Amino acid sequence: MKKMSKLEAVLWNIALPGFTQLLTGQYIKGVLFVVLEFIVNANSHFNRAIMHSFLGEINQAERVLDYQWLMFYPCLYMFSMWDAYRFAMPAEEKYSYLPFVFGAYFITVGLMVSPKVTIFQLHPGPVFLPMMFLIPGLFVGGIIQQILKLKDRKT
Repeated sequence: MKKMSKLEAVLWNIALPGFTQLLTGQYIKGVLFVVLEFIVNANSHFNRAIMHSFLGEINQAERVLDYQWLMFYPCLYMFSMWDAYRFAMPAEEKYSYLPFVFGAYFITVGLMVSPKVTIFQLHPGPVFLPMMFLIPGLFVGGIIQQILKLKDRKT
C-alpha cells in the first residue's frame, strides 16, 4: 500500500470521500466511501444546494435539500477523512480522532439550525453555516485532544 502524508491523505478525501483509500490500495473501503457519498449526495440533492448557495440563492438551496438524507453527510465525510488521516499518521499519535469527531458533531448541529440562523442580516443557509461550524468543532476537539495528552504525560 502507498504511504502518503497526513495532509495529502486528508486533502484527497476532502476532494471526494474514498479517494485516499483507493490511492492507498484499500479498494473495498474506498469504493464503499465513494458509493455512500454518491448515495447521500444524490438523495439529499446536495450538489444542487451547493450550486444555489454559491449563486446567492440560499432560499432555493433550502428548498431543494432533503435534510433527512443530508444529516448522514457530516459523519460520513469526517469519518472518511479520519480514516485517511489514521492511515498516514504515526502509530504513537494519540487522540487524533477528536477534532474529526467534534467537527462532524458541530457540522451536524450547524446543518440542523441553518434554517433559523441569520448573522448580521445575512442568512448563510445549509451549505455555508455548517462549514462555519466546522471551525469551532475542530477547535473544541483539538482542545480536548491536548487536555488528554497532558493528562497522559502526568500519569
